[in-house]
Amino acid sequence: MPRTDLERILRRQRSKDAATQSLSQYLKQLNISEPDNHQSLADGMGKDPYNGFDLNFLEADRIYHLSHIREVCIRYRLRFLDLSYFKPALPDEALAAMRKLEKEHDSELRNMKILAPSRLFKLEDKDDPLLFVPLGNDYFYLVHKWGNDLHPLRRLFAWPFRNIGNLTLLVLLISYLVTLLVPDGLFSKNGGSAEFWIIFFFMFKSIAAVVLFYGFALGKNFNPAIWDSKYFNA
Repeated sequence: MPRTDLERILRRQRSKDAATQSLSQYLKQLNISEPDNHQSLADGMGKDPYNGFDLNFLEADRIYHLSHIREVCIRYRLRFLDLSYFKPALPDEALAAMRKLEKEHDSELRNMKILAPSRLFKLEDKDDPLLFVPLGNDYFYLVHKWGNDLHPLRRLFAWPFRNIGNLTLLVLLISYLVTLLVPDGLFSKNGGSAEFWIIFFFMFKSIAAVVLFYGFALGKNFNPAIWDSKYFNA
């Protein structure tokens, strides 16, 4: 199976929003007029200390709204945190992309963020980080992507942790499958539907107890609560 390219997934998520297909439409949402003689993005953003960019050098295809990033993070159980929390050293190609962007816009990049799996914020690894810089009004510019793509089944593995309903359905499914593995008549001579559902109820309570213990013991939480959390055990 092909591995999951996060940048491609982000573009697909953005394509669902017809209002984000061109840089001009982005600028209208940012309340910034069309570029005129190297006008800076910072001109229309009040006192917020965002990065000032030359619109003539921006690529609209690299601009994403926070809602697009949040949806992808929840779907694949990823984090979107400040660059300061990212533990591995940035690769040379990412540093080169940063220097190139700073040179083109004659501006120092600030408030940068990383989109990556949780473990990359505490362990050294190399699975598909994306480096962003804020444009203001919840828009972010993709500076560079590096490393390997995500495992093709990561979305499936992350599905139970999207909400309590998904997790409950998974526990019910596992309980049902485990109950089917119990031989008929193991607990009584006259096996029947009543015995089956009693065993199923017992299996459900047992598996749910293990899941709850694991969740509370390790301080785990659901994807919508951790996608921008700086606490590693979430």
